[in-house]
Amino acid sequence: MSSKKVAFFVTGNVHKFNEARQVLAEYGISTAMLNLETIEIQDDNLENIARMSAADAAKKSNLPVFVEDAGLFIKALNGFPGPYSSYVYRTVGTKGILKLMENERTNEAYFLSVVSFYNPQETSESKLFKGRVEGRITRQMRGEQGFGFDPIFEPLGGNGKTFAEMTTNEKNKFSHRAQALRKFVVGYRRMV
Repeated sequence: MSSKKVAFFVTGNVHKFNEARQVLAEYGISTAMLNLETIEIQDDNLENIARMSAADAAKKSNLPVFVEDAGLFIKALNGFPGPYSSYVYRTVGTKGILKLMENERTNEAYFLSVVSFYNPQETSESKLFKGRVEGRITRQMRGEQGFGFDPIFEPLGGNGKTFAEMTTNEKNKFSHRAQALRKFVVGYRRMV
């Protein structure tokens, strides 16, 4: 009988943690939340941000860890806010994005998630796993669930609901984060 695996998720975001915990539990992997201060470089590339954050967290904790970074990329705004989504959410929020989109004809957008795994005992580089979900920006906020830009993002295949109108279980069926985490599970099983 094998012992249950535990994945150490470095995040201060309880919403992200709950989504990850639920996805990983489907595969028999327990998730522990590590709220650790890590460097977060400013970069136009989510992969670079996640890679550096995971390496820093692994070195500080001396544990095999994973981090997740995500961004909302809006076509009409040339990919903005992209890797700066967290900062943009904290400063102008969903209302600010809706204001920017008022006169735009197209509302196509996508969420991209990058999970970065780093094991300080095994490697000197991070392993990356990505997930992407296409959708659109709504004209108004809808829903009470989720977090961040969830009330204004309606994913393709989501039956017309925003992420904020879905339960965590519904969102995890096809969200960017769930896709990246499922890819991570496959790699994780080989790496630990």
